[in-house]
Amino acid sequence: MSELGYTPKNLLFDQEGRDKLSSGIEKIAKAVKSTLGPSGQTVLIESPQHTHGITVTKDGVTVAKSIALIDPVEHLAVRIMQEAAEKTATSAGDGTTTAIVLTEALVKAGIKLIKENKTEVLRALVEDTNLIVSNLKAKAKKVSNKVLADVASISANNDKELGKIISEVYRKVGRHGIVAVDKSETSETYYDYTNGLKIDRGYQSPLFVNNQKKDECILEDVHILVSDAPIDNILNIENILKPVIQENRKLLIIAPTSTNVVNTLAANVMKNGLKICTIPPPNFGYKQHELMQDIAISVGATYFSEKTGDDLSLMTVNDLGHCTKVIVGRDSTVVIKDNNKSSEEFNNRIDELKVAHKNASKKIDKEFILSRIASLKGGVGVIFVGGNTDLEQKELYDRVDDAVCAVRSALEEGIVSGGGLALFTESKNLDNSTISKQILKEALQSPINQIVINAGKNPEDVIGQGLVSGDYGYDVKRGVYGDMYDMGIIDPLKVTRSALQNAVSVAVTLLSTNAIVTMARTYEDK
Repeated sequence: MSELGYTPKNLLFDQEGRDKLSSGIEKIAKAVKSTLGPSGQTVLIESPQHTHGITVTKDGVTVAKSIALIDPVEHLAVRIMQEAAEKTATSAGDGTTTAIVLTEALVKAGIKLIKENKTEVLRALVEDTNLIVSNLKAKAKKVSNKVLADVASISANNDKELGKIISEVYRKVGRHGIVAVDKSETSETYYDYTNGLKIDRGYQSPLFVNNQKKDECILEDVHILVSDAPIDNILNIENILKPVIQENRKLLIIAPTSTNVVNTLAANVMKNGLKICTIPPPNFGYKQHELMQDIAISVGATYFSEKTGDDLSLMTVNDLGHCTKVIVGRDSTVVIKDNNKSSEEFNNRIDELKVAHKNASKKIDKEFILSRIASLKGGVGVIFVGGNTDLEQKELYDRVDDAVCAVRSALEEGIVSGGGLALFTESKNLDNSTISKQILKEALQSPINQIVINAGKNPEDVIGQGLVSGDYGYDVKRGVYGDMYDMGIIDPLKVTRSALQNAVSVAVTLLSTNAIVTMARTYEDK
């Protein structure tokens, strides 16, 4: 608070405010969109406080997150653009650069074309976008094993070797399998297949997150508490927490944990560097008890159950399970188990479930038992990323991580023609009957235009020489026209869809802004 007794603010209105926002959008977009496509360039990023060297990356969200501008209004625009990139990265794992390119184009076209009835135009813009998304879904094709490598290669900056490794991993673990990315101790990049399981529950507080880019809590050499007894007081697990804290151990709690306990643990994670994460138990009812038993046996933990009268306060460190690594996301947790031989109890459990499956009469029960067997016996594909330098390894790690996410997205929702062609085709199907359609028509052509520009070519020349619509497009890397699917130039529908929807959401927010309030600064803008 200033000497005035209050905090003064600066206000901007109408065109003056929109011009400042446009300036901020242009700056972040210029930095990010140069990375788009196979001919995209890398960006050098200086670390905060100049203490951790530099980052070399082609990852759009990494570039976007690194940008902060002096001018407060321009910085507001940057923060909103970052939101579009982060939402796309979180939901689809890729497409952040496309989202920013689309957002810039939408805002520019909107400022130029919207003269009146702004609310109606923006509402129509959202409705028209929903129709385009429906069209894209209808055109999407299922992913074959042959196409997996193409999807991975494109997201890994057209690296065929990386695409091959990623596709091999997915063939190994199956279409619904789990693939994780880790750093190699050598310069080589390779994959391994290890024991693991997936739990359909995520962290209970975002304060547990220690990997901001992936929005995950990642812990190695982890002890695991498994219980269905409610932890409603921190004293319930005092016997566990004391040695964990004293010996600097890592702990994953799988149990119904009260908000107060979660907040207490999360606060200690932030303030004292405690390495703990909590997730709720999977499922409900009788299935929960059985699934929790499976998890406990799988990680070698003693299962403390309220149903059998177990007292959680009597649990000791010896009752905890153990695993090599856990990756806890918003909605799911991957447990990479120790690579030791399966225990006798584990093997007996598998045998029991096989007998139960044979004896089950209802289809739903048989399917549930099969899913439990698959979970217990399932494996996790781990890609170990190497590099000759830390800088090289980090850049490669980001590319592999994006590619794995892209493949996962492609398997979920299918694929569409890549290189910006899917959106370009939708633009050709739009007429100029409304302002919203004119805005969309212009914006939907921006990704393909930027890809061509980054390749050092003129978009008008490329499009004018034969780029019509459908699946027939242009390979900027080889300089040839052809069927995009045959040439292996494809994008996951989820990536394209998320980029478009998030871009429109952010653009609508920016275009509907008429007043901007910022803190008054005392320094001069240089």
